[in-house]
Amino acid sequence: MKVIEHLDKATEPLISFELIPPKRGGDLKSLLSVIDDIAKFNPPFIDITSHSAEVYYEETNTGIKKRIKRKRPGTLGICALIQHKYNIDTVPHILTKGFTREETEDFLIELSYLGIENLLAIRGDENGFDKPIPTGKSANKYAADLVRQISDMNKGKYLEENLLDAMPSNFCVGVGGYPEKHYEAPNLKMDVHFTKEKITAGADYVVTQMFFDNKVYFDYVDLCRQEGITVPIIPGLKIITNKSHLVNIPKNFYINIPSDLTDEVMAAKPEHVLAIGVEWAARQVEELLNRNVPSVHFYIMQNSKPVVKLMEKLNLFK
Repeated sequence: MKVIEHLDKATEPLISFELIPPKRGGDLKSLLSVIDDIAKFNPPFIDITSHSAEVYYEETNTGIKKRIKRKRPGTLGICALIQHKYNIDTVPHILTKGFTREETEDFLIELSYLGIENLLAIRGDENGFDKPIPTGKSANKYAADLVRQISDMNKGKYLEENLLDAMPSNFCVGVGGYPEKHYEAPNLKMDVHFTKEKITAGADYVVTQMFFDNKVYFDYVDLCRQEGITVPIIPGLKIITNKSHLVNIPKNFYINIPSDLTDEVMAAKPEHVLAIGVEWAARQVEELLNRNVPSVHFYIMQNSKPVVKLMEKLNLFK
């Protein structure tokens, strides 16, 4: 079922989750354990992140060597596993960065064959590596370009023209939104303008970057509606679990953490931080659901313990 169909048909609060594949050579058992933990909450869908090749440097006997590789492959396989073993719809992330349009088309065809009909179209993080585009190939520069390619496939238009009996795909397309603006945008209004470009290109819904102050989400939604964006805007949340999050999250995601939450975490013993994060997230969820948000999306990566504690506290699923 498509994400927007889940949202339309919901008769109770919807909570979805986002996972990250193991590192190359990693054990899938730990991720399966996480999926087992969250599956009991009947998530309408689970997102699986995608990662392009990146640059890293390795010290060898002959000096420092530059290496380029994808550290976390497996998005397609994990999506297929979840969808067909757990019967939970999956949302693979599709990137512009690090992939040609031809590679993207092949990936989309494989998704279609697997019966996966949802995806999140994003540009992807900067990782220090700009993949060379081979002669005769092309690449999407922005997420809106990627959405247009997917929309074309949904109309039966492939990169190779005049394909006989070309079958339209049937993807539901999500895109990212930034309540505190994307770090490259000069201001929030311009950022919302870029979001509207993605909707105009064919996106069906928006899922936001994490935030810890619900007001920024509500203000963002209001601004999007003023801009003429009418699609569902799903709030994305993260649970603070340790003091290092106070540094790492703002640094990596360019967002603010409210002073009340910061002060409470800083004053607490390390073993009490998880409880503080769960309590804060619970208050966020309760307010969001009371304001009739379409659903709530949690970034949990590979650690299900915090969200399990939260779900038990919310007592939404008995």
